[in-house]
Amino acid sequence: MNRIIIMRNFALLSGLITLLSDVGNTATWQNHTTSLESAKIQTKLEKILRQNIIPFWSSKIVDNNGYHLNHDQEGNGRGPSNKALVTQARTVWFFSRLYNSPYGTKEHLVLAKHGFQFLRDHMWDKEFGGFYWEVDSEGSSATKPHKHLYGQSFGLYALAEYIQASNDPDAIHLADRLFQLLEFYAHDSLHGGFNEFFLSDWTSPPEQMETYMGVTSELKLMNTHLHLMESFTSYYRVNPSPIVRQRLIELILIQSNTAFRKKVGGCTDKYQSDWTPITGAEYDRISYGHDVENIWLLIKACNATNLSHYLLLDLYQTIYNYTLQYGFDHENGGFYNTGSFSEPADQLDKVWWVQSEGLVASLHMYQLTNQKKYLTVFLQTLNWINNHQVDWENGDWHSKINGQGEATGSKAGHWKSPYHNGRAMLECLAILPSLSKMKGTFLTD
Repeated sequence: MNRIIIMRNFALLSGLITLLSDVGNTATWQNHTTSLESAKIQTKLEKILRQNIIPFWSSKIVDNNGYHLNHDQEGNGRGPSNKALVTQARTVWFFSRLYNSPYGTKEHLVLAKHGFQFLRDHMWDKEFGGFYWEVDSEGSSATKPHKHLYGQSFGLYALAEYIQASNDPDAIHLADRLFQLLEFYAHDSLHGGFNEFFLSDWTSPPEQMETYMGVTSELKLMNTHLHLMESFTSYYRVNPSPIVRQRLIELILIQSNTAFRKKVGGCTDKYQSDWTPITGAEYDRISYGHDVENIWLLIKACNATNLSHYLLLDLYQTIYNYTLQYGFDHENGGFYNTGSFSEPADQLDKVWWVQSEGLVASLHMYQLTNQKKYLTVFLQTLNWINNHQVDWENGDWHSKINGQGEATGSKAGHWKSPYHNGRAMLECLAILPSLSKMKGTFLTD
């Protein structure tokens, strides 16, 4: 039996294990929805996915080389632009994940393959390995050739999901090679985690050189390790080797302990190489979106490694409750952007990706705990998204709704793709069937 078949079988088995783990003991849950009301929620999620997200990204972004991701607030293309690894890979991931879902078609696999071929042929460094951070619009030259672990994580994330969709041997080869490069050059065996930034040949950059994430190269970021955990979770499903499992568990420890500021109740982003927190007014802040995203990505990572997520339930609740107290709009619904320690949010923008991650985390928390407050926040956030964040006229979601209720920002660019909001719809739709089987009265007890 060849490796492709083995991986496919393992992926199917892992998916079954994860499904069973996600469902939990549903018979004991005191559900707060009727079947009819659950169906209404499903209909709303499906409408956003099918009528708003998929049509926009399927019809507007494909060009001769990868994806054209440079669209204004109304979704109009703004002409050629350099192509960033983060969003090219995220888009490959989305079309692959869509194909792997009940909502995908062969067209979506074709779109995923188109993006994968661009990653393989134009963004992969054929001399030193790994992905460039950015290339020109045609993919003919690297405009930012250095290796950043944040970008590499999304390259691996895309490859792993595309492997599950296609069993493409080229994708398998690239994914394995990329993991080997990260292990050999980037893993910090002394302090744990990964060093984040390298020159194009994987050598260390000059001291104090600024990374593509806008910080000096000797720092470690919670955000980068969050997405490494995300990508290793997916990669472990197609390559369940002991070393991948070891690194994934290490990342689970980092995201559940090291990056969590216990005296605060939330996570901060920037650390020295030995994981000493960087402090000061600029750094003593909480990104509510990353914190709630961390919750459900930890759940997924524990599911993948067959670790009970109930071991971390108190952590999930602590992080979520902090965000709910300081970073949620209880009057109108939706999550704010950031705020200082133990103070109400001071950046009141409602950013598309933060709403996406808050939505998914809330439904996961409801599934784990059966506590009504999580379902309440889920519904409030979904209503906010449907009524304000979704652009029903021009397609996809507004990048940001500011404190005055005005929509701003681009529809597609170096940071915006169908990854956050498309994933949110698919993830919530995957959870709903387990909830809809239960009886009860909607939010009345």
